[in-house]
Amino acid sequence: MLDLATSRQSEPNESRIAFMMAQQRIRDPLHDLIEFKDNDELERTLWRVIQTQPFQRLRRVKQLGFSDLVYPGACHSRFAHSVGVFHTARQLMDVVRSSHGRLESRERIALAAALIHDLGHGPFSHAFETVGKRLGLKLADHEHVSDLLIKNGEVAEILNTMGSGFAVDVADMVKKEGRITVHNAVVSSQFDADRLDYMRRDRLMTGTHHAAIDFKWLVANLEIAALPTGVDEQRTGSVETFVIGPKAVHAAEAYVLGLFQLYPTVYFHKATRGAEKLFTELLVRIVQLVRDGSSAQTGLPDRHPLVRFAQDPENLEIVLRLDDSIIWGALSLMNDADDRLIGQFASRLRDRVLFKCIDVRARIRHEFDPNVTDTPEHTAKIDACCARVNVNLTEWSKAHSQDIPRVFVDEAKRSPYKDAVGSRGPIETINVRTDGGSLVDLKQRSRVVASLTDFTLLRAYHDRGDGEASKAINDIIDEEVQRCR
Repeated sequence: MLDLATSRQSEPNESRIAFMMAQQRIRDPLHDLIEFKDNDELERTLWRVIQTQPFQRLRRVKQLGFSDLVYPGACHSRFAHSVGVFHTARQLMDVVRSSHGRLESRERIALAAALIHDLGHGPFSHAFETVGKRLGLKLADHEHVSDLLIKNGEVAEILNTMGSGFAVDVADMVKKEGRITVHNAVVSSQFDADRLDYMRRDRLMTGTHHAAIDFKWLVANLEIAALPTGVDEQRTGSVETFVIGPKAVHAAEAYVLGLFQLYPTVYFHKATRGAEKLFTELLVRIVQLVRDGSSAQTGLPDRHPLVRFAQDPENLEIVLRLDDSIIWGALSLMNDADDRLIGQFASRLRDRVLFKCIDVRARIRHEFDPNVTDTPEHTAKIDACCARVNVNLTEWSKAHSQDIPRVFVDEAKRSPYKDAVGSRGPIETINVRTDGGSLVDLKQRSRVVASLTDFTLLRAYHDRGDGEASKAINDIIDEEVQRCR
């Protein structure tokens, strides 16, 4: 028989209950407190996923790659972004519940997918994928690696404590495969949690004053609607996704403009893209030398993760050892490499001695259209002239370079808004519910969005001390402008 003191101690008191219901918390610069409730099975499970080696590795992969060479504050990680996407997904899930009630199994899958959608990103993210495309390396594709990590290993083991096959269901939602419900819109749509986090996070951490959006008002005016799918007049079915109410048209305009503005100001910044060019050539040369049995020329020891990756690029365990810190730590070693390109480019990246950029398209555009009228006729001429300059610059660099390319050409294009074409057309656009209850494309309600044109760039990079390359670039531009007029 227990005495009174023992009996009282065995009764749960308020402090003990508070301990049992404790929440794990992450302090985030964008969202403030992000909490994981210990009494919620999914959130307890996802907190365990966060502690895994694949997820912790995301602390060492920066969200914006080389952008901190331009914006010193842009050092935020894929880890922080991923946790922020999960937090945003919970907010979007409230919109889904208000329309459809709770469907717990799909909610859990969507929230898990939101957290781990970026699990497979390599060092410097998209720049590493460019290396993979050049060399045909499957495990440089972050989507492929994410799929492997979600379905196998410690992440899968933890996820499957939620039920057999849970990890596969999560992987399918990340890949936009399998069963499609409105919950997929939380992970992949015009207003998905990924985009709503990185837009605000990248703006905050770079310090740019562009790209502000009215997040709370947007979310408050999100609705759920079924949109037809199919090509042209052939309707194949429908899919439920987010649409906006009539009061949020201007907020949606700001959203479209905000995302669009991040590209020329942040993601496509000339210095960032120039650093990516150096990084790409550096890693390509390392892999080529190692494959040729000349790893000693890289300046790296035989057991270095980069050398091991080049030797066995299909080994997932080796791929997971690569992150930004591995690259930065190797630059001083590669600085002493016997290979000229590796030694020079490693030094340039380490010390931020980048190639000089010439904005080819801006030069050509000014020659054809000094008043910047952007007529279709002028744009067509500019496009044709840029294409010819691109070919000629590439040929000149090949003909006049030896170990190190003397001219890098950078070409990219970003559409501000996708038209409703193709089988996914309707869900790739932003749809507005009118006061009368019908759904229309935002372009039909916003003259601002309808007037937007693509952002296109063509740039040439060369060593600042290479006067011959500089002259060749300018001569080629001048010659092609005269020819295209």
